[in-house]
Amino acid sequence: MKRCAITGAASGIGRALAAAYIAEGFEVVGIDRDEDGLTVVAQELGASFSFIQADLGEREGLESLTTQLLGSPLDVFIHSAGINQVGAFADSDLFRQRAVLEVNLSTPLLLTAHLLRQEVLKRGGSLVFISSLSHFVGYPGAAVYAASKSGLAAYARSLSMALAPRDIHVLSVYPGPTRTPHAARYSPDNSLESRRMPPDVLAGKIVRAVRAKRPVLVPGLSNKVMAFAGRLAPGVTGRVMRRVILDKLPR
Repeated sequence: MKRCAITGAASGIGRALAAAYIAEGFEVVGIDRDEDGLTVVAQELGASFSFIQADLGEREGLESLTTQLLGSPLDVFIHSAGINQVGAFADSDLFRQRAVLEVNLSTPLLLTAHLLRQEVLKRGGSLVFISSLSHFVGYPGAAVYAASKSGLAAYARSLSMALAPRDIHVLSVYPGPTRTPHAARYSPDNSLESRRMPPDVLAGKIVRAVRAKRPVLVPGLSNKVMAFAGRLAPGVTGRVMRRVILDKLPR
């Protein structure tokens, strides 16, 4: 049986990915700090889902976490965990902003190093990095989140070239608005939540992109249009994003 490990598996995109890969016949290991959430997912998904409770904001435990994944090599490892902090940066909680950088950027980099050193990922396997559409259009009101996701995208692109001789595939994913508790928690306006992509739809697209060994996935036509516009007319998309996000945040 093929194996897949997913960070942030207790909810949102990570949880949807766990269900999608089990439907594909994989054995899935979920990683998250929310043990109660992981327990609920395990009850829902059955024996094909096991989990490791770990706080990805704590660097000291990453090597130990990797050791727990040893045994049968992994076919897929997905970096899906992410946190956010919104509001005017100068007035924000800088400790929390640092945590955003740790969980969203530093941890995937360090954890990937441990995975490669201990050869947890098999030859022909895939590494998946969940970046964000903000890489193309910005995220006024969550600049550190945007920086962490752009850094992750740059890392994944470079890593893809470096790992090609080892036959390890790297996929960078740039989701736009997704119908998750995380998005609802940090959005200043949830009145159009029904327009956000359902996480199970996104998960299906990721599974297919991994199967096809694609290097990049911008899921959905509207997200592709926004990504293109962000590259072509960054000033215009920047003003749009400011109106729909930053200007609606409480002062």
